[in-house]
Amino acid sequence: MAETRLAPDRRVSAGWMSLLALAQMGVIMAMTVGNQILLPSHVARIDPQHKEASLAAVFAVAAVCTIVANPLFGALSDRTRARMGRRRPWIAGGALVCAASLVFLSRQDSLAGLIIGWAVAQLAFTAALATAIATVPDQVPISQRGKVSALAGVGQLAGPLLGGVAVTVVATGSQAGFLAMAVLVLLLVLPFSLFTREPATGPADLPPFDARSLLRSFRVSPRKHPDFAWAWVSRFLITLTLAMAIGYLQYYLRDGVGYEALFPGSTVEEGVVVLVAVFTLSSVVPTLLAGWLSDRSGNRRAAVFTGGLTMAASGLVLTFLTSWPAALAASVLLGAGYGMFAAVDQAMVTQLLPADADRGKDLGIVSLANSASNTLGPVIAAPLVTSAGGYPLMYAVAAGFAALGACLIWRIRSVR
Repeated sequence: MAETRLAPDRRVSAGWMSLLALAQMGVIMAMTVGNQILLPSHVARIDPQHKEASLAAVFAVAAVCTIVANPLFGALSDRTRARMGRRRPWIAGGALVCAASLVFLSRQDSLAGLIIGWAVAQLAFTAALATAIATVPDQVPISQRGKVSALAGVGQLAGPLLGGVAVTVVATGSQAGFLAMAVLVLLLVLPFSLFTREPATGPADLPPFDARSLLRSFRVSPRKHPDFAWAWVSRFLITLTLAMAIGYLQYYLRDGVGYEALFPGSTVEEGVVVLVAVFTLSSVVPTLLAGWLSDRSGNRRAAVFTGGLTMAASGLVLTFLTSWPAALAASVLLGAGYGMFAAVDQAMVTQLLPADADRGKDLGIVSLANSASNTLGPVIAAPLVTSAGGYPLMYAVAAGFAALGACLIWRIRSVR
């Protein structure tokens, strides 16, 4: 059933929306720049002969940590009784631990050190991001959720561009790059936890804090809440496409496109930043427009469907063409499609939560779709890339996942 029982009715300010967008921007920036630029470059130097498999190991361990952390931190924040509120302590703590783990990564020269450091970073990312997202159903009325999610989506999409420029132009090299990310995370994430307020919650508003009830709360019945389940599966498939598309982007440019041979004097990392810039710029208008239209019409599913199909088209471009112009065209389609999806899917999901008292935990379960796709993306992509089909086969499979995820959105009935 769509959320109607305790939905807030007081509109949030533009300042509140902006600080939330900056907080999500900071977390996604550090995660994406680490995944796309810093870790691939560092792994390629440490283990150039087996860089694909080694990078997959770093990603897989970190993603497993995230799978556990998403519902756990959401549930813990649901049950937190603190003067700062129940979400903001986790946002602030996550930002601080995240910065510390990035500093740790800057000093690592072994694969084991990267695995440990990135796993801790993912735990911190999850704590901050999961609880920040949970503030939306806590404080934002349904009529504003498309706008809030769209603005947060722009922040999430712009973050990788800001971070990419920072680590390729301002602070070059892995050590300086990780340190730059640590500073930016603190500057972008902490203001939301320090300068916003949460509505007061008393003991009657919070579920009991004990291990047994906590473990029981993690089970959400697909039979009782089918729309919630379909939203989860749809998100998993669409974000799996994104994980496959970007996880090996640097290696695709180096080994498939031959970027450094096409542009002598340029590095493949700079090529990644160019594609991230194209991705980001092409996403801004579709993201904001989709969020605004979904609030105005009340129709969420059409935007999510259109976004998924556009992402599938991006994969099809790279299925049939392996070239720098094709990579640019695919980035435009991927940015526009993911922007529409990200702007509206999050707003839609907040209307499908099974229980008001467990919003953080339930949103954490939804975020498991992202974590599972990040875990399985490298696992699925690696054998496809190294097979006879190579990158074209991998992108064809990714396109199929996006198309299927888009179609499944029509199984949701309680939200238009």
